[in-house]
Amino acid sequence: MSNPTALAFGYPHTLVGETGSWLILARPKQSTFGALVLICKEEAHAFSEISRDAFADLAVVIAAVEAMLRKVVGYEKINYLMLMMVDRDVHFHVLPRYADERVHEGQAFPDAGWPAAPNLGAFVDLGTEGAAKLAAFLRTEWRPA
Repeated sequence: MSNPTALAFGYPHTLVGETGSWLILARPKQSTFGALVLICKEEAHAFSEISRDAFADLAVVIAAVEAMLRKVVGYEKINYLMLMMVDRDVHFHVLPRYADERVHEGQAFPDAGWPAAPNLGAFVDLGTEGAAKLAAFLRTEWRPA
């Protein structure tokens, strides 16, 4: 399965996990360490267009995402942003938030917006290859219920 939004975020290389209705991808542009994109697999361009099954499945996705990111990132807050301005398919950007930068494989990941709104213009650009490597790391902790 792929839609234009999934492809724009590096699918299938950046795949962390998936459920019946959702893809979980590592964002190549990491505004904070562990930043993800949750993309609905259904053909929907408005949140109100997704099925009841996709809404129910979202609860499973969120529980698994938060457990994974709590363990890997140790976030203090978590933000879900639905910003369907460029990429039209229903999706959320998931940003773990923290006061002190995180370091992964020698790379520092500050949260430039902390404690205010996320700063999506400040990011570590992993590119597709680096995002695929991060996705593989996160997949080891992916445990959907």
